[in-house]
Amino acid sequence: MASTALHRLSLAVGLALALTCAADRAASADSPFATTVVSYTPGMGAVAGYTNPLVALGSPERFTGDGFSPQVVTPFQPAFLTSEVVSIGVGGSLVLSFDHDVLDDPNNPFGIDLLVFSNAFFSDAVAGAGIVGSLIGEGGAISVSSDGVRWTVVPNVVADGGFPTLGYLDVAPYATVPGSVLSDFTRPVDPSMGGVGMIGMDWPSLLVAYDGAGGGVGIDLATVGLASIRYVRISGAASFGLSPEVDAIADVAAASSPADLDGNGSVNAADLAILLGAWTGSGGSGGGDADLDGDGDVDASDLAILLGAWQ
Repeated sequence: MASTALHRLSLAVGLALALTCAADRAASADSPFATTVVSYTPGMGAVAGYTNPLVALGSPERFTGDGFSPQVVTPFQPAFLTSEVVSIGVGGSLVLSFDHDVLDDPNNPFGIDLLVFSNAFFSDAVAGAGIVGSLIGEGGAISVSSDGVRWTVVPNVVADGGFPTLGYLDVAPYATVPGSVLSDFTRPVDPSMGGVGMIGMDWPSLLVAYDGAGGGVGIDLATVGLASIRYVRISGAASFGLSPEVDAIADVAAASSPADLDGNGSVNAADLAILLGAWTGSGGSGGGDADLDGDGDVDASDLAILLGAWQ
């Protein structure tokens, strides 16, 4: 009896410590999106009215055209209001910063660390059918920096291009009503396909290809030899008549930990509850996914793994 009581007490203490840790982390959590406009210089040809750089802070748009032509943001319907995207113009630039360092993390999906969202879109090969025709974008260079002073240009990518933004996973290509299943703006699309690699795909195939992601231009910091960055600069296109528009930038979330037992992208009290519900103790058997160390039971060693992965 005393042993059982002591065991329950230790679990309760572990739970209390975990919940305290969760509260502390929630209070200090960094935003996955840019939080500061460092500078903005509209270049030649920057579109009139689209010169408010503050609209590039925070999350990309999921729904556009409020009060004018309401529609869901999909790869066929990009954000287009002056309150949603900022225009760069030839010779112009926009510098944004995060409230934390964005790391070169090989554990990120496809090794991608940073995403840049614009209002690039796909033309429709058959009007209204949702079949990818061509990728419509306006270029623009991307540079990154750890200190805002020394800059490195990211090769072989353009800011206004890549994979057009997808706001919801349960909508039609020309939906006018928001869906209920959000895409993940911190998850990249598989870069091996390339935006142009999707030409000819129908809508169901496109959703499969996005695989829950929200689009954007993906950047692996390893390609520029940087361990981390905090600043991102978007420079205007070199050709007159082209003016990249920027919606947002995002820090990619690392792939889920095995300790993310409910699969929601974080390790927290909900996962702890699942583990405790599967508890067998040392020498027991079973536990399924909650057996994090693979030794055939769910005990203190599995609890230690979960707490070590706490987010």
